[in-house]
Amino acid sequence: MSDRPLLLDLFCGIGGAATGYHRAGFDIIGVDWKPMPEYPFPIFRADAIEFGVPEYINGVKVDAVHASPPCKRFSTLSKSLGYDSHTDLLTPTREMLSKLSIPWIIENVPGAPMRNPIILCGSMFNLRIERGYLQRHRLFESNVLLMVPGPCNHTGQAIGVYGNGQGGGVLKDRTANAAEARSLMGIDWAGRNGITQALPPAYTEYLGCQIRQLQEAKKLS
Repeated sequence: MSDRPLLLDLFCGIGGAATGYHRAGFDIIGVDWKPMPEYPFPIFRADAIEFGVPEYINGVKVDAVHASPPCKRFSTLSKSLGYDSHTDLLTPTREMLSKLSIPWIIENVPGAPMRNPIILCGSMFNLRIERGYLQRHRLFESNVLLMVPGPCNHTGQAIGVYGNGQGGGVLKDRTANAAEARSLMGIDWAGRNGITQALPPAYTEYLGCQIRQLQEAKKLS
């Protein structure tokens, strides 16, 4: 049995967030209602809200939770396209996690109704390629105090990882193709479409290290 703490990864997608937490020292179990063959850790195919947060999974205590409920209800792109009828999964996720005593983090996009979030940016982690930096601001809400590594460094061209990588018009020079997306995001195990919805592992490795430090400090107190 592993002596690493276990993190439950809800709405896990292809495992960008999970990979960062694993690098920070966690074992991972994911939950997603869609088949995720690219997910690099054990996974349950289930509705994340219905699955909930059990105290133990396969006899192992759950020590922390990350949740990335779908952001389409709140994303600027969805609103610009008139997609305002998507289900709000952020609110029930928060209601579920707020009952826990273990550390939890919810991630979502700018514009989502997050409570006292921090914001992380690709430029904070020097996620860059020759022609620009990763533009991928994400909000993180938690029941523990989270810090940021420093201010954004928006120097040079901002490049986004969204859509199918074939952006035209004004987006042509600001959209990463498949190879650029893998390099910018630090994700080399998944296809372009999966990467579009993922978190860069650098973000959650940074956050996971903070949680590990809190857990270790609690053991010593």
